[in-house]
Amino acid sequence: MTEQQLPAWADPAVSPALLDAQGVSRRQLLRRAGLFGAAFALGSAAMSEAAAADGYGGTDPKLAYLVGDHHVHSVYSHDAKYTFSQLATAAAKYGLDWMVFNEHSNFGHAHYGAAMEHKEILKARAENPRQLIFQGLEWYIPAAEHCTIFAAPGPHEVDLLTRFELAYDGKLLGYTDGAPDNPNTARNEAHAVKAIQWLAEQRRTGYVDDVLVFANHPMRLGIDSPHEMRNWRDAAPEIMIGMEGAPGAQGGGIPGWEGPDSQRGEYTNKPSVNSWAGYPENAYVLYGGFDWMTATVGGMWDAMLAEGKLFTITTNSDVHRVVFDTWKNGDWLPGQNFDNTGKIPDPVNTDSPQPGGDFWPGQFSRTHVGVTRYGYRAVMAGLRAGRVWLDHGHLLDGLDVRLKRDQDQGRGVTLGGRLRVRKGEKLTLDITVTTASRPNPQGILPGLAHVDVIRGAVRGPVSDRDTWKAPDTRVVRSQDVSGRTGTYTLRLPLTAGDESFYVRLRGSDGNRNGPGYLGASVDPHGPIPHAPGDGDPWADTWFYTNPVFVDVEGS
Repeated sequence: MTEQQLPAWADPAVSPALLDAQGVSRRQLLRRAGLFGAAFALGSAAMSEAAAADGYGGTDPKLAYLVGDHHVHSVYSHDAKYTFSQLATAAAKYGLDWMVFNEHSNFGHAHYGAAMEHKEILKARAENPRQLIFQGLEWYIPAAEHCTIFAAPGPHEVDLLTRFELAYDGKLLGYTDGAPDNPNTARNEAHAVKAIQWLAEQRRTGYVDDVLVFANHPMRLGIDSPHEMRNWRDAAPEIMIGMEGAPGAQGGGIPGWEGPDSQRGEYTNKPSVNSWAGYPENAYVLYGGFDWMTATVGGMWDAMLAEGKLFTITTNSDVHRVVFDTWKNGDWLPGQNFDNTGKIPDPVNTDSPQPGGDFWPGQFSRTHVGVTRYGYRAVMAGLRAGRVWLDHGHLLDGLDVRLKRDQDQGRGVTLGGRLRVRKGEKLTLDITVTTASRPNPQGILPGLAHVDVIRGAVRGPVSDRDTWKAPDTRVVRSQDVSGRTGTYTLRLPLTAGDESFYVRLRGSDGNRNGPGYLGASVDPHGPIPHAPGDGDPWADTWFYTNPVFVDVEGS
């Protein structure tokens, strides 16, 4: 592999004069974390927590946050249209540090495209040494939706994906049935669990250095039931680590673009025979651009967190066809198609906008991953540790979250971490915000209006694995930060009660909100759906964080 270079904003050899405002801001954040230059390039990749001497409290390392996207499609997906070069150039323009090409499963891809794509992956890594470019696969889960799967670079990364695709893909095997009364459903669901366990075995034996799985657009069709999601997670929690909290295709709701019924995320479906019957019909749209599972305080995501198990959320572009883009697919040669080539023809430019509801990688949706060094395995370690926050519309430049006991002197634990405390102990939640330093790609200078603290009780594994509610989770504080700029820290007090709990954060530009899905007593000012055909994504932007868990002794 070509020698990896630091991103320009992290490379001391690059003059600050050559950076844009956000690059300068990110460099300042990196310096503040003490990770600039060699400290970032060569620093420890370990993500472990150092416990306090008395066995309580704890402290996590200082982190730099890398911006990425795990859901990118190219000409090696049957329904996309861009080349690797186009996508890498766009990703660099919008500040991405890492991305995953996760092409759709397909016989043409398995037999031809994956190997050709790998050659292009190697070429792209050489041509873009300041980016971390992963090869992945969008898996059609038996009896369910899609997943992103990606491996660490190595001699077997493409072989792993191809073997997996042929042995476990629901579409290729015809294992798509998921209706409760269908005799094939139990077999198909069991095959999905076996697939994740197989990936875990490849990591355990060292066939690949690492591999991760995320569920994609979980409520788009309503076919990812609560018990299936728990089954996938529990099959290998170190491999199947989370889901898209917000899907791609966020341009789908731009007024006047895709039609009067258009929705952000292209979430325009209704319940079908394969949908889980317990999901209400109004769960099939986005709330503030976020999937109903994530956006509902006390909903499906919280129900999983309330078991005391981390489940990471992400956001990404799912780029196939970019809004207002003027490129179209090229023409096939006689006798060729995707099934016998594994690649669609390169696109050609036109003079008019073409259909599409997506944004370029990093243009609108960003997943921020906390790391102690720059590299492929560091990104994967940061994702597994849950050191993740998300934003839309470049709402924030930076965010750092720390929770500690008042008596402790260290930095405390951060997103994805666990703090061990005694009943009744006083805690402080430090939220350090760095506001947007420049207009976003739409020309808007974003402003954060509020920061919400969401707290939920941890009760352990559920008896009903189709439960999608966490009745003891609610917004416990909403902090008005309108008009504040630069870097500032909110210091919010918490008290450990009788039982273990978690806290997570959310905030927005304040443009659109209302009572949350489970009522104002749970979430007084939460995200709400937009009217059909009137979902300008740039006018309703939010950030979300992963949780911090607090384990109370004796609970």
